[in-house]
Amino acid sequence: MKAFTRTDTSLLGRWWWTIDHWTLAAIALLIGFGIMMTMAASPPVADRLGYDSFHFVRRQLFYLPIAIAALIGVSLMSPRGIRRFATGLFVLSLILLVATFFFGTEIKGARRWINIAGLSLQPSEFVKPTFAVVTAWLFAMRGDNGKEVGRTAAIVLYGFVASLLLLQPDFGMTVVVSAVWFTQFFLAGLPMLWVAGFVAIGIGGAVGAYFLLPHVASRVDRFIDPSSGDSYQVMRSMEAFMNGGVLGRGPGEGSVKTVLPDAHTDFIFAVAAEEFGMIACLILVGLFAFIVLRGFSRVIKETNFFILLAVTGLLVQFGLQSLVNMASTLHLMPTKGMTLPFISYGGSSLVSIALCVGMALSLTRRRVGQEAGL
Repeated sequence: MKAFTRTDTSLLGRWWWTIDHWTLAAIALLIGFGIMMTMAASPPVADRLGYDSFHFVRRQLFYLPIAIAALIGVSLMSPRGIRRFATGLFVLSLILLVATFFFGTEIKGARRWINIAGLSLQPSEFVKPTFAVVTAWLFAMRGDNGKEVGRTAAIVLYGFVASLLLLQPDFGMTVVVSAVWFTQFFLAGLPMLWVAGFVAIGIGGAVGAYFLLPHVASRVDRFIDPSSGDSYQVMRSMEAFMNGGVLGRGPGEGSVKTVLPDAHTDFIFAVAAEEFGMIACLILVGLFAFIVLRGFSRVIKETNFFILLAVTGLLVQFGLQSLVNMASTLHLMPTKGMTLPFISYGGSSLVSIALCVGMALSLTRRRVGQEAGL
């Protein structure tokens, strides 16, 4: 990269001098730590499932170059290119999401995955980042008279996507998508009466999910009273944090990964805590917070409404997903099967998160006369 000079007008040259290097560095650190944690946490899980020890490591390393290429490739795009790319991928993801009801693989009572060419794909992971961009475009859409012509379409689209996610069922994903959509709607000028209405609907939806969805009720009950059901993973997770202490037991010396079924995915933060300690966990939290806050600091003065809404939605999604995973591991909220960005094992999650931050990086690049590129 040092070969690029400020006078370099090539595509990569312009990209290098307009991208946020600090955010790139933070993402690189997360990816590096994620590789290390996959190598530490996944072999015991693979052994229990009858695979060879490095089965999950190889699969993650297969997806990693794809994710990095997606991140860089998307960050090279113009705002107009991001909008078109997100719209196309969103439509494709919706089609695959609907296909899961007919051809999907059922795991733990939910149909969220579909097999394509021998690879297991979770379409809802790609709906998340692309939905944020598409709804930002709709909320920012204005008619010749300045009237907000895309608001109704954004509301209808949200209802459709949320319905599909609830039918899978995937309540956690629905909450994340809803939070992103509500944040964008609020910034787009949501009337306070509507705010109260949506809050009431959200509370009503949460109560309804508790009474209508047995797996949601079970997780809430176990969070309130661990003795009311199977809280094995959460209890082992909390023990891992206590055993790790400040500095941890050392790389490869943790024991929680040998007993946690989801040590390489939902509870990988606990493995990190036991082996590397509290300080490493705080650094990890700091990296997630830095990426989110750095993104907000770069977009806060943005004059283009579409870019402001899109970046906000993408950053809220990234930050909320990180928060949900870590809070679940620490028993600060009911458990939810949500991966830790760039750290947990999972091909669909890794690539979708790369697309998410790639689009955010693209939209926060420094531009001269950027309105012409929209």
